[in-house]
Amino acid sequence: MTVNPFPLERQALLQCYRTMRTIREFEERLHVDFARGDIPGFVHLYAGEEATAVGIMSHLGDGDRIASTHRGHGHCIAKGVDVAAMMKEIYGRKGGSCNGKGGSMHIADLSKGMMGANGILGAGAPLVCGAALAAKYRKSGEVAVCFAGDGASNQGTFLESLNLAAVWNLPVLFVIENNGYAEATSRDYATAVNSFVDRASGFGMPGVAVDGTDFFAVHEAAGEIIKRAREGGGPALLECRMVRFYGHFEGDAQTYRAPGELDDIRNNQDCLKKFAAQVTGAGLVTSEELQAVDHEVLGLIEDAVKQAKAAPLPSAADLLTDVYVKY
Repeated sequence: MTVNPFPLERQALLQCYRTMRTIREFEERLHVDFARGDIPGFVHLYAGEEATAVGIMSHLGDGDRIASTHRGHGHCIAKGVDVAAMMKEIYGRKGGSCNGKGGSMHIADLSKGMMGANGILGAGAPLVCGAALAAKYRKSGEVAVCFAGDGASNQGTFLESLNLAAVWNLPVLFVIENNGYAEATSRDYATAVNSFVDRASGFGMPGVAVDGTDFFAVHEAAGEIIKRAREGGGPALLECRMVRFYGHFEGDAQTYRAPGELDDIRNNQDCLKKFAAQVTGAGLVTSEELQAVDHEVLGLIEDAVKQAKAAPLPSAADLLTDVYVKY
């Protein structure tokens, strides 16, 4: 009899792998299609960072709110936003999650608790404080999660939000996705503290740093923090040390990377490879089952692209819709 060393059962492990693989293939396809000129606007890819999004979001429901970054596709998919609607949105087509008018950096789905990607660094932090305050007032047991990069963590809005959340004892998780670069600037060059956990201590809240490429490390740490927040324990900070496979944006020449750096992270720090090795090594899932998931996901992405390309563009009249909130 195989002993399961993980906190998730076999089917849940397969689902988490499927979600991570969906993010990866979604981003790999956008990398190709953007280079062909098929996609308008700016695109920032989440490939390489999948374990963090899925490890955290596996503890959340639709009523829990998240605020994302300019690199938001992975957060959307992990939160349950429809992949075909996302693809239409990024292609700027009707039927997109924001009717084709938000694009990659403003993609959102409030029905899934996804408050939106955001082109302004650190701007999601005060938003989740508002969502968390509402949850605390309603006594719903819901939580709010803010994602920010290592660069955004130096913004005043982010630091002010840490203080606000601590003063009001809000059910908030602040996630710093530390991929080592604020666009092209090294984290070590621009940030005074050695660990972002020190930032949490400065505002009187607990902080934990984990390997963001290890799904199970993220899942365990996030689970404890989110449970604490639901029970009234207040805010906390989670630093996920991770890697991104592509540049800050599509078209980034990445001249700031060291020689061989990209090959190293692809070969040795791929969170999907780590996850696959862990679950197959434990005898819970076979390589053939994971390959079947890979095949299914490729079909899903191909179908989403076909739907996006076939969908109509927004009309001139659509400029006047979705401007004001209707209660």
